[in-house]
Amino acid sequence: MLQVTRLLGAAAVCAAALSSLSVMPPATAAAGPAAGPVGGTAAPPPVRDEDRVDRLTVTVRDAGKGVDGTYEVYCRPQRGGSHPDPRGACAAVERSTRAGRNVFAPVPEGSVCTMQYGGPATARVTGTWAGRPVDARYDRRDGCQIGRWDRLVPLLPELRSPGAS
Repeated sequence: MLQVTRLLGAAAVCAAALSSLSVMPPATAAAGPAAGPVGGTAAPPPVRDEDRVDRLTVTVRDAGKGVDGTYEVYCRPQRGGSHPDPRGACAAVERSTRAGRNVFAPVPEGSVCTMQYGGPATARVTGTWAGRPVDARYDRRDGCQIGRWDRLVPLLPELRSPGAS
């Protein structure tokens, strides 16, 4: 019984704290930095889906004849571009996108990666995705880099590692 009482008391304190918070109305946010939260550091509003344009440029080098080149891919509002598979390219990025995580982030420092070589291919992806700028570089110098590359196939071309059957 004592635990239930403590739990209800904690819930009441949390509810009171939440009710004391005020949300700044949109008109106040537009008034300028002085009207924002502490220090005037209001974050910009999120990009609305209808205003979002997802456009990427992919440059592939040293991947082989017929694969090297620069391709454009548009995912929103419509899929298209000079990429050989714009629908698949957009789907690859969309399936790898997670809230709060950068789909194009490099392999974290200190990662333990297998010592395998995936070939000399490199790629650079630039543009805009989910309202944010993109400038990412890819290679296949170890297992982590190969995995990072392969997660974005077919945005990046599907390649076999040297010696793979």
